[in-house]
Amino acid sequence: MNLYNNNLIILDDLLIMETELKNKTIVVTGAAGGIGMATAKILAKEGANVVIHYRTGKTKALQLHGELVNMGTDPMHYSADLGNEDEVVSMFSAIKKKYGRIDGLVNNAGIWPEKDTPIYDMEFSQWNKTINVNLSSIFLSTREFLRNIQEFKDDFASVVFVGSTAGVYGEAGHIDYSASKAAIHGFMLSIKNEIVKLARFGRSNIVSPGWTMTPMAVDGLKDKASVTRVIQTTALRKIARAEDIANTIVMLLSDKLSAHTTGQNIVLAGGMEGRLLYEKNEVDPDRVIIYNTD
Repeated sequence: MNLYNNNLIILDDLLIMETELKNKTIVVTGAAGGIGMATAKILAKEGANVVIHYRTGKTKALQLHGELVNMGTDPMHYSADLGNEDEVVSMFSAIKKKYGRIDGLVNNAGIWPEKDTPIYDMEFSQWNKTINVNLSSIFLSTREFLRNIQEFKDDFASVVFVGSTAGVYGEAGHIDYSASKAAIHGFMLSIKNEIVKLARFGRSNIVSPGWTMTPMAVDGLKDKASVTRVIQTTALRKIARAEDIANTIVMLLSDKLSAHTTGQNIVLAGGMEGRLLYEKNEVDPDRVIIYNTD
């Protein structure tokens, strides 16, 4: 039995909320893997036209482009160093040429230097590289996005920043990464107040994932002792999938589902706290990584 009621569709007891993202143009940075790729796929299922940004991982980006075409959408892929002003300006110019207005931006691209390095051992070059990739890139991409919506007037627009629990709780040995992610919060709040001058219902939000099964985190998740320590502080005794994060990103991009949500930092970490919730013997590291079942 199918029932229709405004924007709700009930299909044989399955409740579906329309996102109204069909034919919207959404730029996803760092879309060649992990959270970015999962976000691109969900957006395509919703009918959006996705710009697949990548710097490395060309093969994966091209494969993703083909998948999105097969879903009946009109994607675009573009390689750019987001820390290079000229390359970012050129990318957004190419996007404008193909689509005109850009409706949403997902600032996902970033790096996490794997080696634990306390500040007293950290080279200034590492600090500068992380800040450039994780923060300067966001400045350039968001600036060009807002210039686009300034040119193509509309009431709505949405920018979503991918932060981290490292920016909420800090992370010893990764002060460059945690500082770059914490800085996004102030950036996001400023954009919240600027975007409405260009699109009166424009929105700006952050998602801050905890440990998530992505290529960037997979090596760290091989250490069962480390996984156990993480899960001891997490109410939901599992590691997130990229799709868990991507679903919330897509919700925030939707003018229908998040029409009154802006200036928020949504922590997606399974209820992580700064205290122990479980003893070691209550955590089985072999059971906390949940893979896709489809």
